[in-house]
Amino acid sequence: MNFEEHAAKPLLAAAGVAVPAARLAATAEEAAAAAREIGPCVVKAQVPTGKRGKAGGIKLAADAGEARAHAAAILGMEIAGHPVEKVLVEAQVPIARELYAAIVNDPASKGPLLLFSTLGGMEVEEAAARDPQAMRRHPIAIAEGLQRNDATRVAQAVPEAAEALTETLLALYRAYRELDAELLEINPLVVTRDGRVIALDCKLTVDDAAAPRRPGLLEKGTPDRLTELEARAQAAGLKYIELGGAVGILANGAGLTMTTMDAVAHLGGEPANFLEIGGEAYTKAQTALEILLANPNVRSLVVNFCGAFARTDVMADGVVKAWKALDPQIPVFFTIHGTGENEAVALVRRELGFEPYDVMDDAVAAAVAAARTTPGARA
Repeated sequence: MNFEEHAAKPLLAAAGVAVPAARLAATAEEAAAAAREIGPCVVKAQVPTGKRGKAGGIKLAADAGEARAHAAAILGMEIAGHPVEKVLVEAQVPIARELYAAIVNDPASKGPLLLFSTLGGMEVEEAAARDPQAMRRHPIAIAEGLQRNDATRVAQAVPEAAEALTETLLALYRAYRELDAELLEINPLVVTRDGRVIALDCKLTVDDAAAPRRPGLLEKGTPDRLTELEARAQAAGLKYIELGGAVGILANGAGLTMTTMDAVAHLGGEPANFLEIGGEAYTKAQTALEILLANPNVRSLVVNFCGAFARTDVMADGVVKAWKALDPQIPVFFTIHGTGENEAVALVRRELGFEPYDVMDDAVAAAVAAARTTPGARA
């Protein structure tokens, strides 16, 4: 779950990270009223995406009149597909230096990773290109957490505010842990002319699985925008993600589905979707197939089942019945292995007249080729 800036910053403040005074506004008049209370301010579009400034979604205002005018221009904009429905009116601060700080989940170290750079205010990629050594990476032992001496060592890169920066980094890690965050990024983290360290922006992503541990937290976040087909799948209790390719994928289990997607890409194609039908989802095979086929980009289909505890013949039975009911006119390629595979293969052969492939890559390669040769297809 992503959190817009106005929702993320109070969570930072509660952990001890300093943030500017701010008010949320849904109209230009509300923005003007907030500016009269705050003084010189920044009017910032609130959408769950970055690069708002480049899109014209962040403007400085000296007074209430300018804040009203900026809010009127920003509200109703669309930034990266997100309509702007509210703005954050935030106090200006006297900036002496811009920094970058983040804590992320790091697959390499299998734990949290502190990222820090003195090149704040820039895109991370731009900063790395400008100076590859500028981004400091500090793996954190999850059982111990970020230690003060480690935070102090990082903060020595900013000697004029080392003590305040040390406390901010410790508070940032505290917020990361308390919120079950996957990503907590501040860019820019600024040093003010009077030596304070303040977060001027915040990107926060929280693990959806943390909902039972953090009652009410995810209600403050911004749900991912779903396509029409994704919304239909969610309502039906199916895990479906719409992608841009032409090779449809139906598999059991998230891991096998992702493996199949990787195989499609490896063999020169592009997957049209993620759709897993494991567990009890086989009872929803017709709904799943309807949703998958409703994507007009789909030109071929891979059905990949691999069962251990789940029986592949039971899963195949659901798909066979759905296929016969819907009678789709696209090429389909089955590959089936595991518990019940002999019965499943025989069922597909007898009821649909298709011969399942012994090797997954062969089924995927055939699907990629079929998608390419179908008129209007994009494999």
